[in-house]
Amino acid sequence: MFEEILGLPAHVLVVHAVVVFVPLLAVLAIGYVGLPRWRHRLDWALGILAVTAPVTAFVAVKSGEAFTDALVARGYQGQILNQIFEHSRYGDILFRIVLPLGIVAILLLVVTSGHPRVPQLPNLVTPVLAVAVVALSIGALVYVYLTGHSGAEAVWGTTL
Repeated sequence: MFEEILGLPAHVLVVHAVVVFVPLLAVLAIGYVGLPRWRHRLDWALGILAVTAPVTAFVAVKSGEAFTDALVARGYQGQILNQIFEHSRYGDILFRIVLPLGIVAILLLVVTSGHPRVPQLPNLVTPVLAVAVVALSIGALVYVYLTGHSGAEAVWGTTL
């Protein structure tokens, strides 16, 4: 399932979704925290991205594992394999940041929704969730950069 899309390695196609959706989630989540007057305009997009970004990150990790296995089976070794493993470690960390970010963003959406079915929570819940969203967003931005850069370096580093 995670190996090929139309004859191309799935990973090289899926990573483009991660590069778009993860930073969008991070920036929008920070905006949601920092611009409370705009929350009613950002909530639907934040909810969609809070689900979409972790899914794309998961698919990128799984397709990357399949791609790595295929490269190892073809005899890749040495420096390039070390670069691929470094890229893979960054990707794993990115997924471990984006999944909680999505969950915490959804919790923040629920807590700040003002919906009558949401129980009255202690006043400290919203600021704690807001800090968690900002911290996870910053981590996601850092690791999407590190993951993307290490992957690009592995593929294109010796080209020019």
